[in-house]
Amino acid sequence: MKKLYTTALIVLLTSCVSVKKFNEKLSTPVAAEKLKADVDYAYASLQELHPELYWYISKDSLDRKFEAVKKTIDSPLTPAEFYRKLAPVVADVRQGHLRLVLPDRKLNVDERKALKLQKGLLSRYNYVVEEDRIFVKDNADKIPNMEVGTEILKINDAPASELISSYRPFNNSDGYNTTFLRYSMAKRWPYFFTAENGILDSVKLETKFENEIRNFWLKREKITASEKKTEKEANRKLTKSEKGKTKDYNIITRSFNRDLQFPTKDSTVAYMKIKTFSGTFSKRFYRESFRTINNSPANYLIIDMRDNLGGSLSEINNLYSYLTAEKFRFIKDIQITKPGSMFQADYFRMVPNITKPMAAVAYPFYLAGTAFSIKKTPAGTFLRNNGKSAVKKPKKDHFKGKVYVLINGSSFSAASILPAKLKDAKRAILVGEETGGANDGTVAGRYSTRKLKNSGLQLPIGLMLIQPDIEFSGNGKGVIPHHEIIPDVQQILQKKDIQLEWILQDIKKDSAQSTGPDGKS
Repeated sequence: MKKLYTTALIVLLTSCVSVKKFNEKLSTPVAAEKLKADVDYAYASLQELHPELYWYISKDSLDRKFEAVKKTIDSPLTPAEFYRKLAPVVADVRQGHLRLVLPDRKLNVDERKALKLQKGLLSRYNYVVEEDRIFVKDNADKIPNMEVGTEILKINDAPASELISSYRPFNNSDGYNTTFLRYSMAKRWPYFFTAENGILDSVKLETKFENEIRNFWLKREKITASEKKTEKEANRKLTKSEKGKTKDYNIITRSFNRDLQFPTKDSTVAYMKIKTFSGTFSKRFYRESFRTINNSPANYLIIDMRDNLGGSLSEINNLYSYLTAEKFRFIKDIQITKPGSMFQADYFRMVPNITKPMAAVAYPFYLAGTAFSIKKTPAGTFLRNNGKSAVKKPKKDHFKGKVYVLINGSSFSAASILPAKLKDAKRAILVGEETGGANDGTVAGRYSTRKLKNSGLQLPIGLMLIQPDIEFSGNGKGVIPHHEIIPDVQQILQKKDIQLEWILQDIKKDSAQSTGPDGKS
């Protein structure tokens, strides 16, 4: 027992020293020559692993940008200062999944314990960013002074407009798309602020609501251990319940990621909201949902993919099989830079510690399967067939009625691939705004994270070019809707869903035309 306590004490002290050294490194300037070496390593890594590095920017242009960054580094810089120089160049590649990551300050044991018993600060709200202005979109916890529609004017005396403007060079989207940027900024600006200022207990705010200017301190709320335990137990019950599994309960948003409703009294319209393609129990959800739809009077289906940032390729492939009556090939073979790139993927990075032993056992099979799935084309490129590009049959319970799909600038990655395929097949009417993800595909899937050893910055690089099996637009844009309807800020804040309202009105017209003036079809 004494040895056990001694070992635990050594581990604790070593951990504390490690945390201290790591945090000191974040604030210690790094020599200019070492930072230039990091710039070269970052670019070489992108050239080695990224399958479409020059899709939206020429090689000459990107070469010049990386060289220009090195010329501006003439003195030692901290990692954060270096990040501000290099991150905009990475963003100029115009690949929405690609971004440079500044390591967070590590917390010691006491700090981690304290943080677990506190709620968030700026991250507790959802926001709307319009140009350089920040508005509170949601205040689920009803925190005083932060009514929906409140505009944040200053944070710790720094004008919000200046903060947003300074963060904009780090923000990027797929190709020449612009609709994604404001949605992305609305989610990411609190991260940029925290990366710049650290984890704060409070911030001084100047806000404006209904022409009234307010100044107050926003503080982290503390929760007791018993309250935390009660919350954890409630989340556990929801996530473990059949409903929680099938609809994929999200403990962060405290809502279901998938849901099926019938919004009209006659149940002729089915409405399916999908917040993210998480893959969790998705097969069961779609199997049960389409069985329910086909046993109902519904002859119209609305699929809402707004604010869906993507996820599982298997899930969207499976969902498509419920929406078509014909055999289909969902995506093309996946392109990679070379056979060895897939062996550098972060295989264990996203695996929970409890399942890592099983993942280790399966790893040799993953390597073997990957090796046999790669082929070289006559053009000299390398393709990987992972089963998603095979020709498949539609599901027996596929929906035969009219399909509408709601999309917006925050429909990204997998939530762009699916509507691109539906539009190309003329299987759905797309309503809303241009998607944030590109119409012609994206570079994502598995990642290989390269650490820039001198600055400590990390560069996760997508290894796979994933493209829907469609006729490409070649314009570098997102998926363009058939009917573009863009709400203004006030409509968003007032929760006026003019896009869904348009669809319901269109269904009324279509239904009336189908039945005729005498009510008969």
